[in-house]
Parts: sequence; structure tokens; C-alpha cells
Amino acid sequence: MTDTGGPYLTAAFICERLLLEQDGVTSAIRMIDRVFFITGGDGKPLVSEQPFTLLIALKSGSARGSYGVRVRMEKPSGEEVPLLEAPVFFEGEERGANLVLQAALKPDGPGLYWFDVFFEEKRITRIPLRVIYQSQLVAGHGG
Repeated sequence: MTDTGGPYLTAAFICERLLLEQDGVTSAIRMIDRVFFITGGDGKPLVSEQPFTLLIALKSGSARGSYGVRVRMEKPSGEEVPLLEAPVFFEGEERGANLVLQAALKPDGPGLYWFDVFFEEKRITRIPLRVIYQSQLVAGHGG
């Protein structure tokens, strides 16, 4: 594989939340790759959405100037949903850009959801998130 000189992907993941400290340092809390939705007797989730944060961290390398980054979600059905389109500015070398997307997943059903990250129309990574439906245990029923 040929090294393009940058930018370089240094992190791409889903977590429950991010902390941005006063000194500019980012801390990720509870990195996840699966989410459980408790379902009622009808098989539908009791809670219709799950908030999440997606972090994409890029470092410039030899890239300088403004570029386009976008994120789309691919549902288990194959349907593609655009989530984010944003310009990023690179100053060069170790300087970079963090893209943070705070959203809520409203699944159509259980299965594997993919979050594709594109840099200038080229996919640079995929982030998986497995949605699992789990039936609610009914307490208090007995003979």
C-alpha cells in the first residue's frame, strides 16, 4: 500500500460521551460496539433511541488546507443514511482535526449498523455498531 502522506486517521469509534477538558485534551467515556434495546411483549424496544457520540480524529501529515469529510450510516437492510458532511482544515504535520458527531440511534431492528467515514469521497474506515434486541424479563408471575 502506498503512503499518501496524509491525512492519517488516528481514531474512529463510538462512545457514550466525550469530555473536552480546558487544556484541549479529549477523553472518551465508554467506547462501545454494541447496544442493547430491551423489548416489550410486542417485540418493540421500550426506548426508541440510544444517544451516542462518534469521534473521528485525523492528523495532517503532508495534507494542508481544507478538505471534505462525511459520515454515513448503513443499516442492516443496506439502506444508507447521511449523518454528517463537514469541511476540515489541516495545518500540516502533527496538527489535525477532530470531528465529533452527537446523535441518537433509532434502529429499525436488530443487526449490524456500519458508520462509513469518507475523506474527499474515499472511504477511509468503517465503524461497526451491533444492535441487539433483548426481551424484558417478566417478574412476579408464578404459580
